[in-house]
Amino acid sequence: MSLLISVLLAAVCLECMAQTDNVLQPQGDETATKGEAETLNCQYTSSSTSNYLFWYKQDGNNRPRFILSRFKGDEGNTPEEFKERFSSTLNSSSNSGSVPLKIQNLHLSDSAVYYCALRPTVTGNTKTLYKNH
Repeated sequence: MSLLISVLLAAVCLECMAQTDNVLQPQGDETATKGEAETLNCQYTSSSTSNYLFWYKQDGNNRPRFILSRFKGDEGNTPEEFKERFSSTLNSSSNSGSVPLKIQNLHLSDSAVYYCALRPTVTGNTKTLYKNH
């Protein structure tokens, strides 16, 4: 049984300090088999040497959910629900690197869009903002 994991082409880089700050994910979909492992790639360049990298998962019409964060020389943060099967290591030089997301023992529920981000994002605001004219 095949499992389709969608990877967003344009990754997220919020509050980036300069135009040299960016993240890049491969274009298109990844196809994997239930029960197997899959690695999703993310490369980044930054004007900073202290970078925080994040992974998010968005399925269906739901908001993106935080999977994990990594900081150079730090274990980072991974919520309990993702600790068993989701992992990542920050591979960095001075201003660039990669932060691949490895998913073990794939489940059908892993079929989603995965976002890599260079800065923290806000996903908890569910209010709609309107501008008065």
